Amino acid sequence: MFYTQIARNKRNTVFLVCLFIIIVLGIGSAVTYVRAGDYISGAIFAGVIATVYTIFMITTSTNVVMRMNHAREITSSTDQAFLWHTVEGLSIAARIPMPRIYIIDDPSPNAFATGISPKSGAVAVTTGLMNRLNREEIEGVLAHEVAHIRNYDIRLSTIAVALVSAIAILSDIGMRFFIFSGGRNNNNKHPLIMIIALLLVLLAPIIAVVMQLAISRNREYLADASAVELTRNPEALATALERITDTHTPVEEASSSTASLYFADPLKKKAASLFSTHPPADERVRRLRQM
Repeated sequence: MFYTQIARNKRNTVFLVCLFIIIVLGIGSAVTYVRAGDYISGAIFAGVIATVYTIFMITTSTNVVMRMNHAREITSSTDQAFLWHTVEGLSIAARIPMPRIYIIDDPSPNAFATGISPKSGAVAVTTGLMNRLNREEIEGVLAHEVAHIRNYDIRLSTIAVALVSAIAILSDIGMRFFIFSGGRNNNNKHPLIMIIALLLVLLAPIIAVVMQLAISRNREYLADASAVELTRNPEALATALERITDTHTPVEEASSSTASLYFADPLKKKAASLFSTHPPADERVRRLRQM
């Protein structure tokens, strides 16, 4: 069952990323079409902006995230021995370099991973996770985070955030063009294409955010399935998820910009929606117990 889920989630992710790229190029084309009746230069311009912003995000993401969450690095097995050896064993099973390990002083149980590749991976857990879950449940959560690193999920999420930011920048530029020059030099511009361009400029930022969060939710299902592949213990991960989501205290250090990285929603929002960073916990548990 988990192999089927892994294959399906990978296909869904490829589809969403391709759609993301089409939107980025499309909004770039819309911006320059409004300005000068030319769409090719806009697509190139959008591609350059998206590439530069993505490179910047990728090269700075790990250290920034850890500082934002006030995480302390564990540098040897003498500090948090069980945590150290569990991550070490899981990374061997996943055939990746051992990630750096961090701990966050927070009573709410949760965890997250970061790093754009297995070589730069890092795992962070809260003190609440270590104190409130049993060993099998902690192993399940850590396997989920190691799976994120092995599957390059953090790189994908970072690229998605960068593309959303690029789309927001292009949309803002496009609106300024519509306001200040949309009514001028329109003789060579098709009215229908102008309407489509305006709609794209207005709606693209919203669509991009929805897609970014859809990718995040999709990768959570994939990491759950991959964690079961590593531990062969879906029940431990399911019970860990239930215990974490039953805790209604949010992670104090978490913010909306880092919430999607966590194992479960650290902000403890009431209901899942298109704008949720995580899929419904009940659905995740149901899928785990079918494995």
